[in-house]
Amino acid sequence: MMTDVVESSGGPARHDGPAGGDPTGAAAARTGTGDSAAAERISGIRERIDEIDRTIIALWQERAALSQEVGATRMASGGTRLVLSREREILERFRQALGADGTQLALLLLRAGRGPL
Repeated sequence: MMTDVVESSGGPARHDGPAGGDPTGAAAARTGTGDSAAAERISGIRERIDEIDRTIIALWQERAALSQEVGATRMASGGTRLVLSREREILERFRQALGADGTQLALLLLRAGRGPL
């Protein structure tokens, strides 16, 4: 299940350093640590996370478009709107790989491709 991310202080990150900026303070505000080596490592990891997010978004959009195409093709040929056995197969695949969160993810993917039931 998705959760909100909150700064460890419980509030928004802020920079209380002098005007003109304090690189260490700014790094601490962005990364949650004043240790420059850790802040650099965190920034590098986050760059990779952002790349992965962009890929996930692109794949999500491609998957939804393909699923919509399958549905439209099936219905145009006189078939049903949904094939429940196929949806169960997808749900099970995600559940086995990711547990309960996988089931939730699969439900979102299915909805993106076919719309709400």
